[in-house]
Amino acid sequence: MSQHILTAVAWPYANGPRHIGHVSGFGVPSDVFSRYQRMAGNKVLMVSGTDEHGTPIQVQADKEGVSARELADRYNRVIAEDLTGLGLSYDLFTRTTTNNHYAVTQAIFKGLYDNGYIFPKTTMGAISPSTGRTLPDRYIEGTCPICGYDGARGDQCDNCGNQLDPIQLINPRSRINGETPVFTETEHFMLDLPAFADVLGTYLQSKQGEWRPNVLKFALNLLGDLQPRAISRDLDWGVPIPLDGWRDQPNKRLYVWFDAVIGYLSASIEWARRSGDPDAWRQWWQNPDARSYYFMGKDNIVFHAEIWPAMLFGYSGIGARDGSPGALGALDVPSEVVSSEFLTMEGKKFSSSRQVVIYVRDFLERYDADALRYYIAVAGPENQDTDFTWQEFVNRNNGELVAAWGNLVNRSISMAAKNFGTIPEAGELTDADRALLERSRGAFAPVGAELGRSRFKNAITEAFDVVREANKYLAEQEPWKLKDDPERQKSILHVALQVVDDAKTMLTPFLPGSSNKVHAMLGGEGVWSGMPEMHEVDEDGGAPYPVITGDYDGAARWEHQPIKPGTPLAPPVPLFKKLDQKVVDEELGRLAE
Repeated sequence: MSQHILTAVAWPYANGPRHIGHVSGFGVPSDVFSRYQRMAGNKVLMVSGTDEHGTPIQVQADKEGVSARELADRYNRVIAEDLTGLGLSYDLFTRTTTNNHYAVTQAIFKGLYDNGYIFPKTTMGAISPSTGRTLPDRYIEGTCPICGYDGARGDQCDNCGNQLDPIQLINPRSRINGETPVFTETEHFMLDLPAFADVLGTYLQSKQGEWRPNVLKFALNLLGDLQPRAISRDLDWGVPIPLDGWRDQPNKRLYVWFDAVIGYLSASIEWARRSGDPDAWRQWWQNPDARSYYFMGKDNIVFHAEIWPAMLFGYSGIGARDGSPGALGALDVPSEVVSSEFLTMEGKKFSSSRQVVIYVRDFLERYDADALRYYIAVAGPENQDTDFTWQEFVNRNNGELVAAWGNLVNRSISMAAKNFGTIPEAGELTDADRALLERSRGAFAPVGAELGRSRFKNAITEAFDVVREANKYLAEQEPWKLKDDPERQKSILHVALQVVDDAKTMLTPFLPGSSNKVHAMLGGEGVWSGMPEMHEVDEDGGAPYPVITGDYDGAARWEHQPIKPGTPLAPPVPLFKKLDQKVVDEELGRLAE
């Protein structure tokens, strides 16, 4: 039975281009998952956009001598272009600086406020003495007062996982320029997280055995120290506070983390409006049979496993103070938070300032998108921190994509095209033929099960095992030696092409671009797996901006489909480019520059 699946993808921050470490956490895993779910017959809504508010945007804009809006406009376009090039199949990739997002964010704030889960409080705010601007929590670091870790952020210690306030840090300093912040009194609105301790505890405990252990353990550990959390800031770049006496204040805005998570909902509402059915979003947000999956890196677990569910509970009138659903109605909380660990590069943390980085755009200019997608799936930080090395990338590209999958496709199709011109019909099958066909058909269930559980490494490993067994079968059967026995040659090549077709299907979520090529080489017509497109849109007559969307209702289905003898075969083209060993030295040289 078809199910509504919301794929909520972390919002890349628009203060610069994204690097491959970013997309290994939120981008490729979410797309692999969404493509599989569509192929399985489910109704997927995959949404995200650029996160464009907050002090970091303003800091970068000042550094570049432009306005915050100009900076956001530039990187919104750069990021959208890069994610399109990577083949990420967003139903809508938008931005947080739209009128729609402002309206939805303010509606959520108002619902929480009316239910008593948001309250004003005078606090000590961190100010940069050199600029007079607010320093956001994550731009302050120091020594953790709980575990002594030197490098804790003002909102959280990554070493012990505890939530913090900047004023608690020992020897606090600005990450922007190293200066010591000045703490002054300021009034802010607070989200009353302790009011959700019980409902969050019940919610998280119910996810035992469903969520990745690292995500659930981290979230449960934070429950014992929930504190009210500020959701406003002293700055002029962000969503205005929708209350009398506040909305017109020039230097009070909602904090960027508060409005960013609401983006999943606002993007869904924008998608529905653009689709022609303004209420269509409700099937993914107010449907007891719908499922929602949130994809991100592990530094965002607290926002998605605790704060966002608390906001949704509170807006729906669920919490220590009860309440009534807001104007949008009761909203569903995440079914699963799918968090990846961190990807490092050549043993070092990604760092743009230290040139330990390769941006998505630069990567795609030199290498295939599917090569990166494959690397992330098979060797990425799914369950533990992993290290990207250029040597391993070249090895996997040449040894697995080119020598295994590309070789199977090329020699099977080229031999059949050369000798018969079409997909040959099989004659009497041998035990070896039947064994391989059964192995290939039987792989759909386990590969699909792993994809449905977001275990991408297991899934692609199982699919590639079929590819390796098919190569072994060809090596043993040696159809190129059977010119005097064309009937047997036909049977072998029919079996090989059937397995190529099956493998193409199983690899489609991971390698959509190359799977489309295989579909065409096997004589397939029409679109196999839809690819994303960028479109220019505007809102209320404003300046145009790009969104990513697409028609993903191609022929791809998660099932074995018998190939049709007599189908003309197109001449094969190389699926992947073999990389010279010198690539490693060239890329390492760029890192050293």
